[in-house]
Amino acid sequence: MTESFRLENDSMGSIEVPNTALWGAQTQRSLINFAIGQDKVPLKLIYSLVNIKSAAAKCNYRLGVLSKSKADFIIKACNEITTGVHDDQFPLSVWQTGSGTQTNMNVNEVISNIASLRNSHLLGSHQPIHPNDHVNRSQSSNDVFPAAIQIATTKEIIFNLLPEVDLLIKVFEEKMDKWRDVVKTGRTHLQDAVPLTLAQEASAWKEQLLTARNRISHSLDELFPLPLGGTAIGTGLNAPAGFDNEIAVEISSSTKLPFKSAINKFAIMASHDGLVHTMSELKMLAISLFKIVNDLRLLSCGPRAGLGELLLPENEPGSSIMPGKINPTQCEAMTMVCTQVIALETAVAMAGSGGHLQMNAYKPLIGLNLLQSIDLLSSACKSSRVAMVEGIEPNVSKIQSNLEQSLMLVTSLTPTIGYEKASKIAQYAHAKNITLRESAKALGYIDEETFDRIVDPKSMTNMQK
Repeated sequence: MTESFRLENDSMGSIEVPNTALWGAQTQRSLINFAIGQDKVPLKLIYSLVNIKSAAAKCNYRLGVLSKSKADFIIKACNEITTGVHDDQFPLSVWQTGSGTQTNMNVNEVISNIASLRNSHLLGSHQPIHPNDHVNRSQSSNDVFPAAIQIATTKEIIFNLLPEVDLLIKVFEEKMDKWRDVVKTGRTHLQDAVPLTLAQEASAWKEQLLTARNRISHSLDELFPLPLGGTAIGTGLNAPAGFDNEIAVEISSSTKLPFKSAINKFAIMASHDGLVHTMSELKMLAISLFKIVNDLRLLSCGPRAGLGELLLPENEPGSSIMPGKINPTQCEAMTMVCTQVIALETAVAMAGSGGHLQMNAYKPLIGLNLLQSIDLLSSACKSSRVAMVEGIEPNVSKIQSNLEQSLMLVTSLTPTIGYEKASKIAQYAHAKNITLRESAKALGYIDEETFDRIVDPKSMTNMQK
């Protein structure tokens, strides 16, 4: 069946647009000129752009540069878009102009055509709303697109990522309470070390996550100041006086987040250091999660020939050839997510450093990588928590067996008999495959009663600390 087209016009002339499309000429040109890859501009970023368009219409009306009827048409179209009924009208590739201009115009055109439909005008007529003159009034892609990234990033972190990290932290806190009296062998260099409790080991995981969470939260302080009202390069050309503060207040009210107008718009339009900073803190969360799940899969390795000190939930068969094999799959999924986020952060760092003069031309990449990282980390934290961490149990018998065989319990003897004698006890015990107690007795360095009093694994953990 042949698709029918209509002619739409922009400053470069006419172009055929599918009759079923709500987008216009500039969007169609972008579809033709940037048929690159499969990555589309994220809908979360589109919705933030739409939020800005609605806020701008309200402010432009209040400041006397847009009629109430036109402002209402724009606001109603924006409300319609955010219900999700027009999600398929935003088809553009991330790999487009570095300013995001084509996506800004995609949003402008869809809003214009929705208004045309609602008012019985032809699609592409730009009646009663023009995509540039009315929808884009007091704006430029150069201030709108980075502002949309800041808004979308902040919302996704505050409402999705941080709550998931908090839930994971809470589970580790609960495990700490349950594991307070489980004394086990510590390990450094993957070799036996002095003992600690399983709660103390888990406290390190909890603290890592809490620190990473707080770093991300603090990084948002740089994303609350918005460049809106700076228009093309930060001077505010073609925006009415006070527009920047008005729209920041409007967006703060609609998002219930403390957005404000940036004092120096030149700085956050020419570069996106705040976004790069937030991405770097997402990377730090990935690094922490990577370390934690590596600890978990190492401590659970076995079940018979490894450390085997933790029992992870058995969720699915682990091998197509080895019957009964179960693998630490949640750990593996998390490490792949973390590897991806670390790589995405490298791209954002390069993109952030690549700006020239009054504009950074890597905006779509920065937005994609931030939002993808937040989504990956949020969902991976939830999956890991629900399918693994909540169900972890200590293998108490294996923990006790490993502890009893540890030669590093001899460390507690050094204040009494000295480092050299304690070392000889450990070496002799290892060579003869006997216990430390038997070795100490054989060498005659300390009596059995004193040995039993000093070599007490629980007291060595300094649990009162």
